Amino acid sequence: MNQLASAPQFQFRSVWISDIHLGTKGCQAEYLLDFLRCTECDDLYLVGDIIDIWRLKRAWYWEQSHNDVIQKLLRKARKGTRVHLISGNHDEKLREFGTQTFGNVATLEEAVHVGADGRRFLVIHGDQFDAVVRHQKWLAHIGDDAYQALLAVNQWLNRARRKLGFPYWSLAAFLKNQTKNAVSYISNFEHLLSAEAKKRGFDGVICGHIHHAAMRNLNGVLYCNDGDWVESCTALVEHTDGRLEILDWCELRGLRRGITARERQSLVEALA
Repeated sequence: MNQLASAPQFQFRSVWISDIHLGTKGCQAEYLLDFLRCTECDDLYLVGDIIDIWRLKRAWYWEQSHNDVIQKLLRKARKGTRVHLISGNHDEKLREFGTQTFGNVATLEEAVHVGADGRRFLVIHGDQFDAVVRHQKWLAHIGDDAYQALLAVNQWLNRARRKLGFPYWSLAAFLKNQTKNAVSYISNFEHLLSAEAKKRGFDGVICGHIHHAAMRNLNGVLYCNDGDWVESCTALVEHTDGRLEILDWCELRGLRRGITARERQSLVEALA
């Protein structure tokens, strides 16, 4: 992919991203770099599965763009952004270090975010509420292998679609939405996380893990999932008034339609 056209800065109070999976072929590192270059915030939450240690232990894969993402995150921290690194199941090795702070980067298992409007949110990756990950890790690894194979098919499919002039389409997301077991799994996960947040006295929960961006009221609290940077390229953002919003970065930047740089610039300016 050629370097994306520059765009005006988007300023947010807080940003949440997760499930980047650096170290895998499915990682959309260049789209994420575009997002990081175009956005600024006071607090940046990395909500787990940032580096996919599971995959790297089995087969080494590391593009220059993956280095660039790490360098960009560290540069934001040096310039004053408070970066909160929350561990997930694919980078669970971080949990061995406990809670540490390095400069403006804090490593945590979970965090508490207080919004501009006073609402309190539990911020957690969410694998702790996934029975397969907790009790049948071998099955989770088999599922991960199948998911990686599906992403490889998805990449091939979208190369063919681009040549034919069709926009980006996620086969993985389509199958997720069409499969009853997957829909049930997502629903159960959402209810478990929202129930935990309510039990602990929070106004909401912000998580990742299942690669399914969503924001809805459940169990009397606000459930927010920031999605991923493998299939959907989404982030959760907080505006200065405390309002939360899910950004579909590819949709916002016109990256799924093959539009020209001038059209893309006009779109970004209209949305700024």
